[in-house]
Amino acid sequence: MERVQELIPLAKELMAQKPSGKLVKLYVLGSVLALFGAVLGLMETLCSPFTAADRLQEQEAAVAELQAARERKALQERDLLEKSKPLEAVQGCRALSNRLHAS
Repeated sequence: MERVQELIPLAKELMAQKPSGKLVKLYVLGSVLALFGAVLGLMETLCSPFTAADRLQEQEAAVAELQAARERKALQERDLLEKSKPLEAVQGCRALSNRLHAS
């Protein structure tokens, strides 16, 4: 409200000086742009909590997806290790049996 009260004396003073048409157009354009900026700032302020919540949900979804991928990878590695253990055990026994016979 203070700024509006300051604008009224400014407008009266400008009109008393009888500015040219181009100067009036420039002042009107500046005022419209300032008003447009104020409205955009207000909209951004009002909408920012919603966009922050959306970003948070997106981050949580990405973290959950990464954790699921890590778990799947760990399960695959564990399965591969379990499958390779009997093969290693058999190969180890053969090596020991060869040594016993060789000595």
